[in-house]
Amino acid sequence: MAKIERTHFWTGTLNAAVVPQLQGRRTGLYDTTLRDGEQAVGVVLEPEQKLDLARQLNGLGVDRIEAGFPRVSGDDRQAIELILSAGLKAEIWGFSRALAEDVRAVIDLGLRSTVIEAPISDLKLDALKLSREAVLRRVTESVQLAAEQGVRVAFFGVDGSRADPAFFDQIYTAAVAAGAAEVVVVDTIGIATPELVSWMVQRTVALVGPKIPVHFHGHNDFGLATACAIAAVVAGASWIHGTVDGMGERAGNASLAEVALALEGLYGVETNLNLSRIRTVSEQLRRFAGYRLEPWKPVVGDNLFVRETGAVAAQFHIPQAIEPYSAAILETPRRVVLGKKSGVASIRIKCEELGLAVAEERGSEVLANVKALAIGKRGLVTDAEFRQIVLSTAGRV
Repeated sequence: MAKIERTHFWTGTLNAAVVPQLQGRRTGLYDTTLRDGEQAVGVVLEPEQKLDLARQLNGLGVDRIEAGFPRVSGDDRQAIELILSAGLKAEIWGFSRALAEDVRAVIDLGLRSTVIEAPISDLKLDALKLSREAVLRRVTESVQLAAEQGVRVAFFGVDGSRADPAFFDQIYTAAVAAGAAEVVVVDTIGIATPELVSWMVQRTVALVGPKIPVHFHGHNDFGLATACAIAAVVAGASWIHGTVDGMGERAGNASLAEVALALEGLYGVETNLNLSRIRTVSEQLRRFAGYRLEPWKPVVGDNLFVRETGAVAAQFHIPQAIEPYSAAILETPRRVVLGKKSGVASIRIKCEELGLAVAEERGSEVLANVKALAIGKRGLVTDAEFRQIVLSTAGRV
């Protein structure tokens, strides 16, 4: 993507004084919207919709796209075939359990890269009635099968954040010995703190050595997915998994856009994500998946650059005073709306926008009428309603 202009971030000087500045570092982004994101309750994406989204993710500059889990359904296989034939620049990855049948499905589709997952916490193993020995054998055999067929494997230890560290080390070491070229530190149910993620990533990097890239895959059950992803990068992770809007099961996944914005703006780490297009992709995904976002959501929320409060509107001409970064980064407009919390400055800005004329001595009266209408309707005053207020109060428009 085009490099973000550093002067478009207005984050002050204290961050740079106390957090590690990682200029020159680059983090790869691995999108799993089409697989883990689709696990959100009630979401079913059609193969053609997945192809459309894959093209948009590719246009965003996402480095890797997890196209799906072939053995889930015929639709998933069809979507993967469509995406593989689309000639995208992004690497296309598959997803497989540590089972020979899953791996063969990946191979048969012609995928050259795949995640291979297996449960590694005792909680998960007990629930699935699997012994450590059995899962260790499955991982070794399935990774070896894929590697022998020239498929690049990233081993994915499910529920790693609750696994016994000794068994974690044993199974990750075995996966690498069997041919895994990369490994993923996984916080399956979102219970890891940033401190725990940092510790896990650091020890995994040390365990597998400098030639094996370490990923982080986190969930947002405690609202820490973005923070944990950042902690993983600081600790040495090369790849971050996530989805558009953080869509996913339960509280969702890490939001790749939030991670990219924080890395770029606060840590000086480059990603390849074109943030100027993320809001368009978010809107398309929402249309396909049928969900809505809270308007205050970071990066993609409707209200990020909209101001109602009068005291803030008075500073609207100095965006650095009221916003942490420029709207130009997301290529989205800034605007003032009118409501209960508006002030005289809000009236002036809205009049300039709509080409209305109100004498200075009538501004307070117009404002009072705006507030009265907003309170009465329990909402914002529309531009048409404001025109009528100006006409009835000031006598002309």
